[in-house]
Amino acid sequence: MKDLFRWLLILPLSIFLFAALFYGNGEKIHARLLVLGESLFTGYFALQSDQKAPDCDIKIDPPSDQNQGALEKPNAPKDELDDLIDGDDSQTDQKNQPSAQALEKARQQALAAAQQLCDEKKAQYIANQTKITPTLKAFRSIEKGVGYFVSWMVDHFKHILVLIMLLGTLTASLKGHHIALRNPEDQVSFRLSEGLQMIAFLFVIASMYAYRGQLVGEELWLNMVWLGGLAILVLTHLFRLIIGDSALPQSPKSWIHPLLSIPLYANMSIIAGVFFFKIGHHKGIAIEMTKLTEHAILYVHVALYVWIGMLLKQSPLNIRLFDLIKPWKLAPAILTIVVVIVAAIPTAYSGASGIFVIAVGGLIYQELVKAGASRQMALGATAMSGSMGVVLNPCLLVVIIASLNKHVTTDELYGWGFKVFLLTALLFILVTFSKHDRKIPLIGEEKSIAWQGTKVAIKAIVPFLVLTLIVVLSYALILNSYIDEHSAPMILPVILLLLLSLSHFKKDIPSLGHSIREATEESGTHIGALLMLMTFSVCIGGVIERAELMSLFPSVFSSTWLTMSALVVVLIFIGMVMDPYGAVILVSATIAQIAYQNNINPIHFWVTVMVAFELGYLTPPVALNHLLTRQVVGGTEVDLADLEGKDFWAQNERIISPVIVMGLSLLIVAFVPLFFY
Repeated sequence: MKDLFRWLLILPLSIFLFAALFYGNGEKIHARLLVLGESLFTGYFALQSDQKAPDCDIKIDPPSDQNQGALEKPNAPKDELDDLIDGDDSQTDQKNQPSAQALEKARQQALAAAQQLCDEKKAQYIANQTKITPTLKAFRSIEKGVGYFVSWMVDHFKHILVLIMLLGTLTASLKGHHIALRNPEDQVSFRLSEGLQMIAFLFVIASMYAYRGQLVGEELWLNMVWLGGLAILVLTHLFRLIIGDSALPQSPKSWIHPLLSIPLYANMSIIAGVFFFKIGHHKGIAIEMTKLTEHAILYVHVALYVWIGMLLKQSPLNIRLFDLIKPWKLAPAILTIVVVIVAAIPTAYSGASGIFVIAVGGLIYQELVKAGASRQMALGATAMSGSMGVVLNPCLLVVIIASLNKHVTTDELYGWGFKVFLLTALLFILVTFSKHDRKIPLIGEEKSIAWQGTKVAIKAIVPFLVLTLIVVLSYALILNSYIDEHSAPMILPVILLLLLSLSHFKKDIPSLGHSIREATEESGTHIGALLMLMTFSVCIGGVIERAELMSLFPSVFSSTWLTMSALVVVLIFIGMVMDPYGAVILVSATIAQIAYQNNINPIHFWVTVMVAFELGYLTPPVALNHLLTRQVVGGTEVDLADLEGKDFWAQNERIISPVIVMGLSLLIVAFVPLFFY
């Protein structure tokens, strides 16, 4: 029964993820099918559908006797000819009118031309019929099927996003894996968490129901999908609230633990619900949530990136990449530097920092601890491994910024983002190397022996690299598609699925189906947790806008230095408490305008925003990357890390070190360019 229930969640989620994946590739496939059809079947555009035989014959009547008689009368009275040619219009100047013979000749020529055109249509129809072979019909059915699917997905993409969100949220709710400062560790915390999540969804249901009165057509259907899914979520949390968790102790260790166990999205939903209902704007939450569906493609990309991360986690590729550097037995500080800097690349390709931490964070932590790093250093590096690549191409955060703001482009942001990455990497190297124990050699193995181990690792990874190259070249040559910020979420899942297939062929994984199923199930959990947090971050942004809190913030400052100082403080605060995707919407609608009005360069401003968000990922009270690190390595390891060392630095290194690196980076990025204004 448990397996059946799992399949009831995994199967539809798999269908929607594959549908979104096929849609993204389907547009390019359909375009190439049309080109291929024209090259294989001349005149394919005329053969795309069955045609009816032309019914266009022209019946050419001979001139009537009356008209013919009139035409043959050279001395016909003027009035008789006028009546024949122009009716009763006696005011027309006869000299400016064509003769009856000319009109009749023109009529005959027009009819003949029409008949000739008809004959050509018939000939073309007959010629086309001879081209409609079984091969063409088979090709046409494929092309039309792909085209119909793509068209249907365009009309229903919002529905796909909502269904993915609801299924993911249900999975996260059933497993109790929504993002919170602490997991429930006792019955009180568990019941408080479940009860408040139920209340949070009830607020959304009430808002959605109030909003449905002004909706029609597809939007009304979408509202009904929301209401149905939210009702299931309310019943789920009610059921869990009633049965409890008998494995947990009854009483909390501290009064603060139950409060910390409330998922962040539930806090945000209740705050937004109380605010909007108190001011009488019952539709407020629903209206804010539509901002998510208005950019459905971007948030479906988030879901696909999560899936990419979980597929990567299931593959042996992570371990094989670590095998490249393990033979060198690098000192813990040096290994930490290598891992964090190299991790920036997959972070950028995973779309968001949290996704990479979820996918590979556990492995990074284990390998660093095995190499001799302290738990504090390993935890800090794990959290930061998913942060530095946020500014690199093709990270999704930059795409969302550029889509919401016409003042900047992705190329501009990625260009400056790479420079910021170099700066951040340099600062990270300096801070981390300062903690290196000089008594420990940088390389703990003989170079010749280390090279032998690396060569073995390279041979093991070559087949994966070759397959990846083949897929990338196939996309480029066949579909004219290259990996960039727009295509990456559609191409990378295909690559990972093929790499998993290769791993199964090489017997690195026991079952391909099992690996895909496990990746999809874990994806559902994280998709639900992340998208719910993003959704209600948007709602909190709506509360801030509606409450006009930004009106308390001066709109004009006396200098750009003062402006940037104020902006940095606000951006750090927003990055600390909100999900970055929701925060981008808030910043775009409010703070960005203040920056522009005070002559802050838009590119400079948004690069500063990204670095501030990177700092926010790593800074309490929320510190999203640290929360996700805690999830993947386990609360026990974090608690043991807190017991390490005797001084303040040693006990809090996992927080302090990343904050120093990103804090210095933010100060440099925000203020140094002002010298050149």
